[in-house]
Amino acid sequence: MKSELSRRTFLSHLGLATISLPFFSYSTASELTLGGVPGLKVGYSAITWGGNDVQAIKDIAALGFKGIQLRSNILKEYGAKPEAIKELLKQYNLAFPMFSSGSANINTGNDEAVIQMHLDNAKFVKAVGGEFIQVTNSSRPKKGIPSQADLQKYGRLLNEIGKRTGDIGIQTTYHNHMHQLGETPQEVEVILENCDRDHVKLLLDIAHYHQGGGDPVKAIKHYQKRIIALHLKDVRPKGAPESKAYTFVELGQGKVDLPGVFKTLEEIKFKGWGIVELDAVPEKEKSPRQCAEITRAYLQTVGIKI
Repeated sequence: MKSELSRRTFLSHLGLATISLPFFSYSTASELTLGGVPGLKVGYSAITWGGNDVQAIKDIAALGFKGIQLRSNILKEYGAKPEAIKELLKQYNLAFPMFSSGSANINTGNDEAVIQMHLDNAKFVKAVGGEFIQVTNSSRPKKGIPSQADLQKYGRLLNEIGKRTGDIGIQTTYHNHMHQLGETPQEVEVILENCDRDHVKLLLDIAHYHQGGGDPVKAIKHYQKRIIALHLKDVRPKGAPESKAYTFVELGQGKVDLPGVFKTLEEIKFKGWGIVELDAVPEKEKSPRQCAEITRAYLQTVGIKI
């Protein structure tokens, strides 16, 4: 389909005609091959639901996504009873492709406590039936850029976490992220150079990588042997250009080269999870489920099966 679908027609298909939001270009999306990415399994992160994880499970399953990424906030209710969340996921036929294990911060003065927290999380993931944890950080200096020494230290800390979680059958993944160690492509490179690829895989967040000045397509090619999963995510500028502000949006609503990403995944014959992540609803009149419906429609348009 070479012409753009009108905004109102697109929204009416979703039952969202009264909501004000931009449309995506079907002509651009249609440049993808019809085969899609056969090895890609598409999940969705619960983060958009703001802690209402049971509703997230219900909505994500109802929309046909194959898996869900849960966050460490779920430990408050289910940490001592992993079998309960495992049964809930089974009831809604959802896989558990990734767990947000939280930050691994350097310079806490107690690396062992940091490592132990992620080990405990890994044991929970193992009990639920998952395989992967994602690790982030909040160690970026408030002013200036991080030193090479700090990036190297973070890589070594990730390596130790990954080595120990691997001993219990859980793979640690590093998640690149704005405003953290690993904001820019150069920082990501240094971090990954300082941890063993067997101990620490890469969960490539394409929107964070784009916002940090990188090209996700190039990153996929460069790290193809290390990427274990991706965050399928979109972002667009917010406010005046000089503000450098941005907001995360539904797929197809932002500036990330999504057709290029999917084409490259197809070319490298990627096999693994692509997990849609939207930190929060970008416009208050929309619900998390409505945002997920917009993303699902985009994925279907570009030939990605969920």
